[in-house]
Amino acid sequence: MEQPISVTRSNFNDWMVPVFAPANFIPVRGEGSRIWDQENKEYIDFAGGIAVNALGHAHPVAVNALTEQATKLWHVGNGYTNEPVLRLAKQLTENTFADKVFFCNSGAEANEAALKLARKVGLDSGVAGKSGIVAFNNAFHGRTLFTVSAGGQPKYSQDFAPLPNGINHVAFNDLEAAKAVINEQTCAVIVEPIQGEGGVIPADIEFLKGLRALCDEFGALLIFDEVQTGVGRTGALYAYMNSGVIPDVLTTAKALGGGFPVGAMLTTDKFAPHFSVGTHGTTYGGNPLASAVAGAVFEFINTPEVLEGVKHRYQYFLDALNALNAEYQIFEEIRGQGLLIGCELKAEYAGKAKDITTWAGEEGLLALIAGPNVVRFTPSLIIPEQDIDEGIARLKRALAKLAK
Repeated sequence: MEQPISVTRSNFNDWMVPVFAPANFIPVRGEGSRIWDQENKEYIDFAGGIAVNALGHAHPVAVNALTEQATKLWHVGNGYTNEPVLRLAKQLTENTFADKVFFCNSGAEANEAALKLARKVGLDSGVAGKSGIVAFNNAFHGRTLFTVSAGGQPKYSQDFAPLPNGINHVAFNDLEAAKAVINEQTCAVIVEPIQGEGGVIPADIEFLKGLRALCDEFGALLIFDEVQTGVGRTGALYAYMNSGVIPDVLTTAKALGGGFPVGAMLTTDKFAPHFSVGTHGTTYGGNPLASAVAGAVFEFINTPEVLEGVKHRYQYFLDALNALNAEYQIFEEIRGQGLLIGCELKAEYAGKAKDITTWAGEEGLLALIAGPNVVRFTPSLIIPEQDIDEGIARLKRALAKLAK
């Protein structure tokens, strides 16, 4: 067998479309919450593949599910169903408000399906022009043309105009602003229970309750984008469970497959029939390989031990970050839920979040940003305390560079 071709970081610039600016090192293997690069340098992983690697790297539960299914059946196309996808659908419906599931490959695809379903329900309602969508400033819902238009960050959408129309953006956590635009022509309101890319900003409970009431009043679908907050990330299975507000549609991806690409749109028997045969589809969605991995990961996370462990780790992280901040006075606010944590920089350090994550990388720590002023952590839900300690020690060295 031939040796694989040797590659370096500079090859990225040679061969890849330049939509990313990856770090200067290339990770090659991982175990738990640690990874190693081509030079065998070790890193603590506080990034978790952007809230994806819910069980860390190479977890036996995911590896065993993948390898077992890989010897059986990978793909059959949507002219047939399969056993793993039906089992996964049962897990999701039994453990949430939903009755029906549509499977796809990503969060963007799940949100695309949710928005298309809402438009179809609006059309079927018989109310003329019931196609309006209300979304929120600084939201992020994906990179397809429809989802990037629903996202409230013009920097991601403005270059691709003309955009799908009928989407209204108002201020997040401002119920009065929402009241001003939700009406009989509104088919959906789409909201993140915690804005992830927008800065790790939790929605107020009263805001979500108000949106639920407005959707009920005007016959609009309430869509919760739980792509980042779902599958245990907040210490509940889904973040809506922390709020007492039940959406009509929920989207989930990221952690659902623990690193294997899979997404899903969940809804109720009231709305699912509007997606009749042929109205929407996917080639890979619900394939046996993804479904088998997701089923195993979901089952492992959906236990009191793991979910309570997330809450415990949140407090552990918070105490460590507050101690660090007492020393360096760099963060204005530390916020989030569970293991979705955002540290907002003080005004004098505005725009420096990327510098901090770059320096953290040099010190052997993977971390994220959520906009130019927020350092974000979304580690494995089962990250050991000693890895948190070591990661914080490395973060401390990075902050010392900034303080200088």
